[in-house]
Amino acid sequence: MEESLVNKVYVFKDRWDAGHKLGEKLRENKIDADIVYAIPSGGVPVGYSVAKIVRAKLDVLICRKILIPWNREAGFGAVAPDGTYFIDEAFAEYLGLSDREIEAALREQLDEIKRRLALFRANKPYKPLVGKKVVVVDDGIATGYTMRAALSFLKKLKPSKIVVAVPTAHTKSLQLLLSEVDQIVCLNPRGGLFYAVADAYETWYDLSENEVLDILEKAEKEGILAYSLNQH
Repeated sequence: MEESLVNKVYVFKDRWDAGHKLGEKLRENKIDADIVYAIPSGGVPVGYSVAKIVRAKLDVLICRKILIPWNREAGFGAVAPDGTYFIDEAFAEYLGLSDREIEAALREQLDEIKRRLALFRANKPYKPLVGKKVVVVDDGIATGYTMRAALSFLKKLKPSKIVVAVPTAHTKSLQLLLSEVDQIVCLNPRGGLFYAVADAYETWYDLSENEVLDILEKAEKEGILAYSLNQH
């Protein structure tokens, strides 16, 4: 936590600025890692900067929010690459979603994950993490659904330590995640009824897939990507 940033808005210029500040905070706190897992798309520029600063390899952890059928901006859960999913049962019930609607929404995101695994990871399998220290990075945590799905997946790979590092997050979500990991680093925790990740950034937009690929290609050229983007 950065005392001067608590409950403030527009504290980062953009994701690159946030990643740099987050990486410096991890280094200051002597938190090192073997691999930094960035959640695409927004987490990739943040994760790239963090990986460079803490001298770790960069990987992408492709998780997806399970979207409300009539509101494509909001979700009621999230799913990880192996189909591990988290659903906010109470919220799904409140929305009146049927089992069939939930299943269709889940299947839609599993198909999208499959497509992105080919695009961003050249279909390379995730390797066991026994004895490895990992940091999981996103550009922010609102509900925490995506992060929870990501952590459930990572735990199956048996890393020795998991740290969640994000520029901004809702305090309630941070509380819920605390028991799931060894440590959480968040520069800009914010409470209140209305929270949006975007409000932490002066410049914030949805990254295109080409922008994500450009960052991954750059990381590979620099020798910090944990896998090869080559299909073979």
